[in-house]
Amino acid sequence: MKNVTLNNGIQMPQLGFGVWKVEDEQATAAVAKAIEVGYTSIDTAMIYRNEVGVGKAIADSAIPRDELFITTKVWNADQGYESTIKAFEESLEKLGLDYVDLYLVHWPTPEFDTYVETYQALEKLYHDGRVKAIGVCNFEVEHLERILAECEVVPVLNQIECHPYLAQNELKEFCKKHDIFVEAWSPLDQGGDVLKDPVIEQIAEAQGKTAAQIVLRWHLQNNTIAIPKSVTPSRIEENFQVLDFELTDEEMAKINQLDSGKRKGPHPSEMNSR
Repeated sequence: MKNVTLNNGIQMPQLGFGVWKVEDEQATAAVAKAIEVGYTSIDTAMIYRNEVGVGKAIADSAIPRDELFITTKVWNADQGYESTIKAFEESLEKLGLDYVDLYLVHWPTPEFDTYVETYQALEKLYHDGRVKAIGVCNFEVEHLERILAECEVVPVLNQIECHPYLAQNELKEFCKKHDIFVEAWSPLDQGGDVLKDPVIEQIAEAQGKTAAQIVLRWHLQNNTIAIPKSVTPSRIEENFQVLDFELTDEEMAKINQLDSGKRKGPHPSEMNSR
């Protein structure tokens, strides 16, 4: 597995395993399978309500804790300085861990304007050694600019919806300029139309790979961190088999041309749900 070096020197696997919309009990089996396959980076969140199941899989695995990279997130309802600290403690208890490797602000929820103080709580946790790295999710350029102006610690990454139909090139360029990695959630368009796109299918046939493997390889070669999610053992294995081939420059260019700005999730500036 290729690791990337975050801006604070921490190493993070470029391919991780996501558990969005996975039931708590089901998460234990899915994460156990992912670890068995070779994933060492697991991405969960308070709002997923499966931190207990994820923690059980971690505890049951034979992999030393320092060889795993665990991410969780503070939910919108818990934003604010003190409430974020409290939410972190709850997540840590549910996961059964002494620390997490990466803690993220889940959404900026600009209507409530609490993401700066929320991020400052993450800075406190980082300085106290409770987390190895901190970052954000779903932040647009305007939100990142405020964090960079009003906070001390540059986020190590911005986890955003990203796939060939939503390449996020402008946001990627801003993040690259400020040494912030981009991490893709829904990297496979939630198993949607991207995987049936004729361009992807043609490249998959030429490479002798599946459409999902082609899309994940596209992410990796774009220097994006990807966290595909599945509960199907065969798919979990399939999504991990993307390290033994490369897309050509021509194939990358063809996939890049599929960008249409088409989202599956809400726009961050409009997502204010608690």
